[in-house]
Amino acid sequence: MSSAAQPLSHDPSWPRAGGWTPLDGEDVDVAILGVPAWRTSLSPTGAHATPAAVRDALRRFSPALVPGRPLPDAGPSARVRPAALTGPDGTRTSGTGRRATSGRAAHLDLAGLAFADLGDVDEPDGAEGEARTRAAVRAALERARLLVALGGDNSVTVATALGAWGDDLATAGLVTLDAHHDLRDGVSNGSPVRRLVEAGLDPRRVVQVGIADFANSAEYARRAVELGITVVHVDELRRRGPEDVMRAALAIAGAAGGPVHLDVDVDVCDRSVAPGCPASVPGGIAAWELRALVRAAALDERLRSADVVEVDATADAPDGRTVRLAALCVLELAAGVALREVEPPVAT
Repeated sequence: MSSAAQPLSHDPSWPRAGGWTPLDGEDVDVAILGVPAWRTSLSPTGAHATPAAVRDALRRFSPALVPGRPLPDAGPSARVRPAALTGPDGTRTSGTGRRATSGRAAHLDLAGLAFADLGDVDEPDGAEGEARTRAAVRAALERARLLVALGGDNSVTVATALGAWGDDLATAGLVTLDAHHDLRDGVSNGSPVRRLVEAGLDPRRVVQVGIADFANSAEYARRAVELGITVVHVDELRRRGPEDVMRAALAIAGAAGGPVHLDVDVDVCDRSVAPGCPASVPGGIAAWELRALVRAAALDERLRSADVVEVDATADAPDGRTVRLAALCVLELAAGVALREVEPPVAT
């Protein structure tokens, strides 16, 4: 039996994440919506099986953020994560410009958030499927602070973002965590960014984080430059660190004051941690880097929607590591929402 299929233990003092119920009469903090699109994928995929697999994987995790006490500063050589900065008021801050979490004095239980699971969009591929997805997202955001779409392949991004932005498309912004530009011609999981720009998204408010060598053609790289898209190469991400990069990305994507959508394409990660992504390659980002980027994005009130895509649960490693990483991204998004009140922005 694979570790992904092993039964879970029961401990009343160790509650599990997930298992969320549908919307009832109350508003919620985070709503999840399965969007199992797969029919236009450029690579063979079983991504339509992934929303259910992510829901199962959530049960393997606790909904708690644990406190920490920072070690004495032993200098740059001892730092694993980017060093905390000092804000204008003298408080230590993360690279996002927010108070650092490493010294949080108490645990934070995400069970204190209100969650809802909206089920799956029926047959989300094609024009009619995308219309259903847009409508479901739009309805969810009337009741939720953050909508998280569980893909499905990357074509999910188009309908999810358009549904979230609604009449605010003219001021909206997009941040992608992806090794690829997704500017291909046609309709596929390789074209969502181009399709959103053609729908009216200002490409100057598109930021692509994690773009990698040998994963894009020269033609599509030129197209990104010509459109005015901000491209953060994976090497720059490693040089600057996730929190600083996300701070800068949100400043660009949110410059017009409109809602921001986050596209979490898990194939931005190294193939060792994301073997269930058809297009992941050796040399991608680490799992911790993806999680740090996702949480940093969700700290910002302008982030109204996100998708987690390009995981093929049917092609994952026996231990389910790719699906588990996708589930952790869902929890990092929820953590960011919870921390919005705990870690208010530092005045600049």
